[in-house]
Amino acid sequence: MHIRLGGPIVSSLVLLWVLLGSAAPHSSDRISVTVHEEQRRVDISIDGHPFTSYIWPDRLAKPVLYPLRTANGTIITRGYPLDPRPGERVDHPHHVGMWLNYENVNGIDFWNNSEAIKPEDAPKMGTIRHRSIIAAEGGSEEGKLEVEADWLTYSRKVLLQEHTSFVFRGGPDFRSVDRITTLRAQDEKVVFADAKDGMLGLRVVRALEMPSDKAEVFTDASGRATAVGKLDNTGVNGVYLTSEGKKGEAAWGTRGRWCNLSGKIGDEPVTITILDHPANPGFPTYWHARGYGLFAANPLGEKVFSNGKEELNLSLAPHQTVTFRYRILISSGVASPESTEAAYKAFVAAYP
Repeated sequence: MHIRLGGPIVSSLVLLWVLLGSAAPHSSDRISVTVHEEQRRVDISIDGHPFTSYIWPDRLAKPVLYPLRTANGTIITRGYPLDPRPGERVDHPHHVGMWLNYENVNGIDFWNNSEAIKPEDAPKMGTIRHRSIIAAEGGSEEGKLEVEADWLTYSRKVLLQEHTSFVFRGGPDFRSVDRITTLRAQDEKVVFADAKDGMLGLRVVRALEMPSDKAEVFTDASGRATAVGKLDNTGVNGVYLTSEGKKGEAAWGTRGRWCNLSGKIGDEPVTITILDHPANPGFPTYWHARGYGLFAANPLGEKVFSNGKEELNLSLAPHQTVTFRYRILISSGVASPESTEAAYKAFVAAYP
């Protein structure tokens, strides 16, 4: 038996989980998706080991996946500000786990919002609020989570309604997340003005940053500065590589259909891969891939990355939609360009 809950069809068991506010995985599921509504989280485990959680605490300005782990259980995402760890950078408190948002939507900044915003800046900031769980389902090969959220202005006006489907997979040496997000404009035109900060982002652990020997000040588009002193580079060894062969710092601001971030976390070699999709706006995406640990795909910031040679300013008419499709791979090893290209082709074939 299936029951429709506000849209997509979900099983009666999932509906019961949602109504009770907590769900237990089925004993035969390799990949479990466990809802804890009262704790504002959904936990994903693979072969009995935690992988990640979809969380929407009040203190964050958007829902995120946090933390993310390798198949061996090694955490790849930075702990700050939710769970600070020794030796981490403490800049950009809006960089939490893995998220999707944008810096300029009808002039509203959804990217930079956090607890650190000055009161006078708050009216310029947008918030993405989780609204509902549509479906949560484990399985032997994959787990699925469908959620809905609202992109809100400071005055609580809904600019966009979001529907996101996550698909979680894993094996002995990999974990993966597909994120398919559809944004629907409401009663007015919505413009994603060209901007640097967007759109799918991760903030990684210190080990996967690129070594840096200088103190830095990070400034966002509104001029807010965060000073970060020189840090110990012991064990810091991350390297970016794009589908176009751009490596290290040279990857930033260039286009590519995929990008790898490889390095060792302790003794474990790890590669995080973001795969773009040809059906996405702005394909192939620009990589907002920073040495200090921000790994982001921004398909909408053409002007800033091309030094003004290109400009997109994606616009949605009232009630029009746009969909973004990404796959994030976490490999327990240093992925080759050949294996990454094969993974890219498999992703494209999965969503023709």
